[in-house]
Amino acid sequence: MEIWTWEIHLPTLHIFGYDLPITKHTVMVWTAALLLLLILIPVARQKHMVPRKLRSMIEAILIFLRDQIAMPQIGEKGVFFVPFLATLFFFILCCNLLGLVPFGATATGNISVTASLAIISFVTIHFNGIAAHGPLHYVNSLVPPVPGWLYVPMLLIEVVGKIAQPITLAIRLFANMMAGHIVLLVMLSFIFIFKNLIIACVSVGAAVAVSCLEILVALLQAYVFTFLSAVFIGMAVKSEH
Repeated sequence: MEIWTWEIHLPTLHIFGYDLPITKHTVMVWTAALLLLLILIPVARQKHMVPRKLRSMIEAILIFLRDQIAMPQIGEKGVFFVPFLATLFFFILCCNLLGLVPFGATATGNISVTASLAIISFVTIHFNGIAAHGPLHYVNSLVPPVPGWLYVPMLLIEVVGKIAQPITLAIRLFANMMAGHIVLLVMLSFIFIFKNLIIACVSVGAAVAVSCLEILVALLQAYVFTFLSAVFIGMAVKSEH
């Protein structure tokens, strides 16, 4: 017996001799960006003194990002980074939630996507650190006061630590988003393994509960990535020894 299925064949871009296939995750990234533009631009253009409906919720999130993340972690310059942190938060949250939509996919469950976000944060962190202190002073600020013979080893250790920051950001987001989907897959696979009505009902109920938990995880992981980015920016901007 044949089961009716359908699929969409995505094109492959040919740029400078390289084949760049458009994957489902690529489509989800574009979809998330488009949704945010369609939602946030009209909200930003509203001129009402009293925020209404969606704008009130967006403003509450922005105030939270400013007062609870940017200002405490970065200091007075934190206001300058609120647009960047808000962009990170909303984009990651939208990508996470799109994975819960039927026929959708979690773009942040792809290490290439999370690595790209981490690289953007890495460049922002150190660009602003250099801009705040100057290249030489910023490099010197990486190493605490130590005897001269320890300066080079300590500098190497600090550089490795700075390189590890975006790696941990990328892997943490990727692993947490993939873990939830793997748990769902395992639970639903019990239906086909045991082929039992009772097991099927339990598996479906557990899958629904995990899916509800995934909504919280999507919000939490967007917050964690944004918070850690703010912490690293604060360390770079305020770094002095």
